[in-house]
Formats: sequence, C-alpha cells, structure tokens
Amino acid sequence: MGRFYRHLYHQVTAWDNLLLAWRKARKGKRGQPPAARFEQNVGERLLVLQQELSSKTYRPGPYVNFTIHEPKKRLISAAPFRDRVVHHALCNVIEPLFERRFIHDSYANRVGKGTHKALDRAQSFARGHAYVLTCDIRQFFPAIDHAILLDTIQQVIVDPDVLWLCRTILHSGEGVLDAEYEMVYFPGDDLFAACRPRGLPIGNLTSQFWANVYLNPLDHFIKRELKCRGYVRYVDDFLLFADDKRLLWQWRQAIIDFLSNRRLTLHENRCHPRPVTEGIPFLGFILFPHHRRLKNRKGFAFRRRFRNMLAEYEAGRLPLDAITASVQGWVNHVRYGQTYGLRRELLSSHLIIPPQP
Repeated sequence: MGRFYRHLYHQVTAWDNLLLAWRKARKGKRGQPPAARFEQNVGERLLVLQQELSSKTYRPGPYVNFTIHEPKKRLISAAPFRDRVVHHALCNVIEPLFERRFIHDSYANRVGKGTHKALDRAQSFARGHAYVLTCDIRQFFPAIDHAILLDTIQQVIVDPDVLWLCRTILHSGEGVLDAEYEMVYFPGDDLFAACRPRGLPIGNLTSQFWANVYLNPLDHFIKRELKCRGYVRYVDDFLLFADDKRLLWQWRQAIIDFLSNRRLTLHENRCHPRPVTEGIPFLGFILFPHHRRLKNRKGFAFRRRFRNMLAEYEAGRLPLDAITASVQGWVNHVRYGQTYGLRRELLSSHLIIPPQP
C-alpha cells in the first residue's frame, strides 16, 4: 500500500489524466468565455500545464469572488479555468484513495450519493429511532485549519510531489474567507493562533473533496467510538439517532470535545436532542418518519427567483429554455417532498407565452 501511494505524481501529470480533467472541467461550461478560450488551443494549453506541473513551476491564478444569497449568504470564490483543470487532475488520482476510507453514510460530493439519498437514509433512521441530535458546524469552510488538513492528507498520501501540489492549491486560497471567519480560541492557544492559515474557497472542487477528508475522522469517531448506528452526514450538517435522549446529550458533549481538536465548533444553540416526530430540519426539508415537507423559506425563495426570471424573460434578457431548465431542476428536487400543491399553484399561475415575431 505504501509503495502505491508513494508514486502518484506521474499519474497526476499524465497526458491522459490532464485530458480527462479538462473534459470534466468544461462540462456544463463550454459556453462560458474562460472555458471557450481554453478550448480554442487546448492541446498547447494542456502541454504548458503539464510542463509547469512536472517542473513544479505551476502557480494558481487569482480567484474571482462573488456573493450568493440562496440558501444563505455565502462568498463564492471561482478559480481560473486552467486551475480547475488542475483540481480535477489531482482529484482524479487521489480521491479514490480516500473514498475507500470514507464511511457509507457520508453523502456530499460523492459518486452515487447526494442530497436525496441522504434524505432517504435519514428518514429511514427516523422510522427506527425515537430521538435525533441535529448538528451543524459554525463557519465550516472558513474555519478549516490548513495544518490539520495537510496532516490528515499525509496520513494517506506520502508522495512529496503530490503533497507539494496539495499545498500549492491550498495556499492559493489562504485568506479568501478571512472576512467570513470569527476568531475562536481553543484550549492551549496563544495570540498567534489568530495567524494560523485557514479556510477553503467555496466553489473549488478540491474544497468539496477536502471537506470530506477533514471530517472523515469525525465520521469514524461517531461510528467506532460512540458506536452510533444511526448517523448521516452531508458536508457539515449531520444527524445522530438513538432511543435514549440522555445518550444523545452525552454524544453531543463528546462531539464538541472531538471537534475542538480539529479547531471546529458546533452551533450549540441548535444542537440538541428532539423527538423525531417533531420534524427534523435537514437539507432544505423538514423530515418526519413517514413524510417530508419543504422548508417554507425554500418555497418563498423559489417564488422570488421565479418572478425575477419571468421579468427578465418579458424584458427579452433571458431565454425561455433557461427558465425551463431552472424550473425543471427545482421540480426534480422538491418532488421528493409533499410539494404537489405548491408546484401546481406556483407553475399553473404563470403561463409563459413566447413573444410574437
């Protein structure tokens, strides 16, 4: 195993891997100018990228930052297209090595998993247990500590060249989320703790993958040490199920202590045991043992977005197929809850008539 993980960098920089990485990076983005410019001379650009990676002269470019407000306010940092190709090239090689170490019930950013399977799994646990502990981590992406993350990666990857690339990508996002982070001091910290490099840019493929790497020890702690059979995690939102409320209170404190060692904190005011029959807020829905409802704010948010899209369409600034794609995506998501009445009321009241020539 050590030999296999020790000689990986040639796989990252291999031409076939870079070609595959480019194809993944352009998926759904071929109409965007950065992807289109890269594709104009893709062979030469990939060759330059390969030479830079092989000689370790590769340097990531600056991020483009913008803020979204749905489902909540977040700062999104978009890397240049060529850097996204590198992110895919790295993940193509190292992600399978970590994937076999992830537990079954981690559902975010993994092939064959996803939101709806996480909801199904959580609801199945709700039917078999009386209580649930709902947890989410404060300022998760801004709080991720670089030193702890690199140490976790090095427990699997020992190839120095791959580690160099990991550090290069990681350091490129240093400081991007500083304004989003409210300093937390942990036992043993001094004043220099505020200077520790931290934060993963939301929007990077590597950030999504490294988020799972960072919390994988938590998953194993909950499964192996706490011996919790009913456990589901999606990024930094996770649920623990049990039939004993006192046991869940004990697990809550154990999780707080464990996360402290990874320089993370829970939203403690929202983290408390509750009967599953009260409804479990999770991934935009309220789950009950035998049905689920869409959160009210999710319905209101789409109403607002839908009205804005219609206004843009009537002004001639948005094509009809863009609205159709957005509505179909939303319907495909919310149909997993009791939303038939909402969908009928919202969509039947807005008939889109194509403008006459």
